[in-house]
Amino acid sequence: MNDDLQTAIFSQSPDAAQDESFVAIDELPVPYVEVNLQGEISVANRAAHERFATNGEPLIGRFAWQLMANDEKDISFARYFSAIQTGQAPPAVCRPLFDRSGEFRTYQLNLSLIRDGEGNPGGVRIVLLDVTETHNALDAAIRSATWTESVIDSAPEAILVTDTVGFICSLNPAGEKLLNCKADTMTGKLVEEGLPLLTYSSSDSDAEQLSHLIALERPTRGVATIRDAAGRALQIEIGTSPMTEKDTGSTVGVVAVLRKIS
Repeated sequence: MNDDLQTAIFSQSPDAAQDESFVAIDELPVPYVEVNLQGEISVANRAAHERFATNGEPLIGRFAWQLMANDEKDISFARYFSAIQTGQAPPAVCRPLFDRSGEFRTYQLNLSLIRDGEGNPGGVRIVLLDVTETHNALDAAIRSATWTESVIDSAPEAILVTDTVGFICSLNPAGEKLLNCKADTMTGKLVEEGLPLLTYSSSDSDAEQLSHLIALERPTRGVATIRDAAGRALQIEIGTSPMTEKDTGSTVGVVAVLRKIS
């Protein structure tokens, strides 16, 4: 380790410099810091300096919140002092921090209270994990799922989705109107229970009957008579298609489109 960096790391904590456990902490490949009661960084390992020290300015003595985005500082400051006052271990949180990459990256902060000999809080230990890529991928997945849900909800046709076992996962607003029921009364039911077929016919000679197993194997199309939630008979056209997972190609359920026949 560079001698100057060694001095900077331990300058505020000479006892820790002699502590073998802290020497091990200094060798961790992830940033580790300790924050005192005033909110100042009192200890930082080599990875923390390499990641967050900028323009030659050491981390020791800086307020921890200087690394955060402006809109995160107040809430993080309040939560820190709440943990100190209550003595309750703070939960892990994700925060955007400005590091040597020259941009804000998302870090998971894993925190634990530092206690004195009498058990009183004296600060916080923080291990920081860069989870930017994972966080961004999760955000993208959520946006995609929300967008897909919005498309299905906005579709003018009734759409019913089941999982591989045959349990109904969702029914869009057009489906609620067609079947005269709310989606939450349908979800969780087996499709044969939620949408019982009184009659079914198809031009496909291999699909004279419609079952969930058949719908999992291949697309189907036919005409059926069902009863809505009020017990009224409805004649509908049913088109189904296996729903596959994009990356693996595995079948994850069935999508059914229902159209009322006048």
